[in-house]
Amino acid sequence: LNLPQFVQLMETFVGEDISMSTLKRLNAFIKEEYKQTEEEKMEQLEKVHHVSQLAQRKLLLEALFEKWDNNASGFLDLEEVDAVLSTFKEGMEKEALRKAKKQLCSCYPELSRAGKLSPKAFQLFLELIATEFAGDKDEAIDNLVEFLTESTERSHMESLQSLTRRKWLHDIQQAAETSGANMDPVYKAVFKALLQDAEAHGDNKKISAYIALLEENRLSPERGQALLHYVACTTDDAPYVLNQVLHRDMKGVSFEAVEGGKPIHVPKVQLHGNIHFWNYNRPVEERKGSFLVLPLHDARWRVFGILGLDTLRDQCEKTIFLTHEISFYQGVAHAFSKAYHHIFTLEKVLRMAVTALDWLYPRAPSIRTVTVYLVEPGKDKTWDYALCKMITTDNTGQKEIHSSPVLLLRKENLLRDYLFKCIDSSEVIRTCVSGEHHIAVPLRDLSGQALGIFDISVGQHQKLPPHEHKDLQKMLKMAQAACSEILKISAEETEPTYVLEAEHVAKLRHGEILFHRFMLQDLRECV
Repeated sequence: LNLPQFVQLMETFVGEDISMSTLKRLNAFIKEEYKQTEEEKMEQLEKVHHVSQLAQRKLLLEALFEKWDNNASGFLDLEEVDAVLSTFKEGMEKEALRKAKKQLCSCYPELSRAGKLSPKAFQLFLELIATEFAGDKDEAIDNLVEFLTESTERSHMESLQSLTRRKWLHDIQQAAETSGANMDPVYKAVFKALLQDAEAHGDNKKISAYIALLEENRLSPERGQALLHYVACTTDDAPYVLNQVLHRDMKGVSFEAVEGGKPIHVPKVQLHGNIHFWNYNRPVEERKGSFLVLPLHDARWRVFGILGLDTLRDQCEKTIFLTHEISFYQGVAHAFSKAYHHIFTLEKVLRMAVTALDWLYPRAPSIRTVTVYLVEPGKDKTWDYALCKMITTDNTGQKEIHSSPVLLLRKENLLRDYLFKCIDSSEVIRTCVSGEHHIAVPLRDLSGQALGIFDISVGQHQKLPPHEHKDLQKMLKMAQAACSEILKISAEETEPTYVLEAEHVAKLRHGEILFHRFMLQDLRECV
């Protein structure tokens, strides 16, 4: 038990009407009776030391990765890292390196195709190499880190540029985590990062940028099974680009980038002959500049869209994108991908929650209201997290899905402190507020931490009727199972397992169908 869980357990045990003298006697009893053997104490200390050691190593390897990834692209070139490591101990460990690389590629099959190391894959690579060495593994990793650190040198200016770029990439991730499952702040953060970098590190280029997502072509499949739908762009380009659709049979190199999975840079569009210009009003003689298309990859390196940039609005002669700029733009594409899939996952969880409430209400009429909250990290150091009100349901089952979610801060909502206790402990909380009885139930992530809450009000009733309580428990159990499955698929820990036919084509609605799938599987087990 952690501290919040222990406090919650004690509060539940003693109840609300316990006297101070009884509480003191209980406190004295626990202090007297709780015993910890020397073995238990040593085991606990060893566990704490091991966890601390792993955390320190993680920070060390992240810092090493960032030093190598000078342009904040989010990846390292596997062959470049391999070439440097092959000189470790004057090349005497090449066999260990070969075995580790083979194991790494079996863990990350996409490496053989993409050749890019993520921070997680980089850390695993070094751990696998250390495992192949004779002697102590921790010492081997320390030696590898020291060797790789000395193998790369960065000037103060390069370090400062890298630090600035990482701040902009962090802003994209923070926008996703504090947006209330809304993509608009993410798009704004992406374009802000690109425009700021063009100004600060791109010789003050004037750039246009746009994001297009792959979608199924249902209206005109004869033009190709997929199309690119332009969902966001820089402000000045919105009249020409926003909501446009690019088909495979139209001019352009974007589908080439999609199919190849690699960036395409056209230094001079006027000499290329196969570029699609959305702004038809721009005179032909002004259609000059550079064009860059970056494929957007998911965690399994599958392409789901493109990030495009051009310098057509810049009339200067030297508008070609340089290597360090392209590397950073790849980092932006990677950050956008993580942000996009984070929000996509939250949307699926919320749709699942709506489906669960639709199932519950006809079966539990005694429930007065249900409010669904998501946990959001704090934007500054004055508060560590907030609760974002996403769904409100009244006693008839009518739902309001908040397009502009309301944030609840602990210090401003003392009467709702039970919600924050529920998050802190990841346990069910029962309480009475202003004469209304509430049951706060956490929706947990894969680590057991609460990512959301069902705040269930049963009004004046202290308890639900037994049959309604049973249905509520069943709904919460299936909602948690569906949530865990959504998160596993999102984390790429498991391949999607389709049981119902509808799941094959569900995509965003997959969360809704998952709830019914688990409910049907539970029913089948009971029959």
